[in-house]
Amino acid sequence: MNKIIEWIGRTFINFISEAGKMLLLLIQVVKEALKPPLKLERIFIQMEFIGVKSLFVVILVSTFTGMVLALQTYTGFRRFSAESMVGAIVAISLCRELGPVLTSIMVTARAGSAMAAEIGTMRVTEQIDALTVMAVNPVKYLIVPRIIASILVIPILTIISDYTGILGGYIVGVKLLNINEGVYINRTIDLLEMSDIFNGLFKSVVFALLLSLIGCYKGYYTKGGARGVGKATTEAVVLSCVVIFIADYILTSFLF
Repeated sequence: MNKIIEWIGRTFINFISEAGKMLLLLIQVVKEALKPPLKLERIFIQMEFIGVKSLFVVILVSTFTGMVLALQTYTGFRRFSAESMVGAIVAISLCRELGPVLTSIMVTARAGSAMAAEIGTMRVTEQIDALTVMAVNPVKYLIVPRIIASILVIPILTIISDYTGILGGYIVGVKLLNINEGVYINRTIDLLEMSDIFNGLFKSVVFALLLSLIGCYKGYYTKGGARGVGKATTEAVVLSCVVIFIADYILTSFLF
């Protein structure tokens, strides 16, 4: 019994310590981001890496998600002759939930892991220490561009994800399942509201901040050589995914 209580206490203390260090890092990032000069070149490089190079996988996943969602929705709605609602359900589901969440998960898997691995490698090879010796602030040089780039490009990826997912649902619903095209489109336009789109984009901004902050944090505090880099990368991906789902529930309860 004592061991269980000890484990719970140690886990709670570690959680509070990690959360505190992450919050302090976020405060430092905000301070450094507001201090001139802001290196736009490094931000553009990260925007290309995080956004452009994630575009294909985001389009692929969102398209097939929309197609599967239309297929499953049609199967259920056909039982009570509500096939005309398929388009609206696909669009609302993608704009409110699936678009921002799936986009953030894909970016976490591809770019968030790279953030942790790159910064972690620099930490264990003492490159971050070298930056400090040269009077270069490692937070401003390494972390700020990645977080700003994530906040800028992930909402754009989410818009693309929403569009391609809705298009995938249209292809399945209209072209394969023979739902009336006019009814499909009109129902979607009537029931999808602008608040659904904008609230989904707000979610994507929050997710972008979380995944980039966690990836950079895990990399920045890496220790233990190559094994430590691998551990930090794994922890960054897992923690980012868990936090994104938790944040999604919290935001949904307030926004909708």
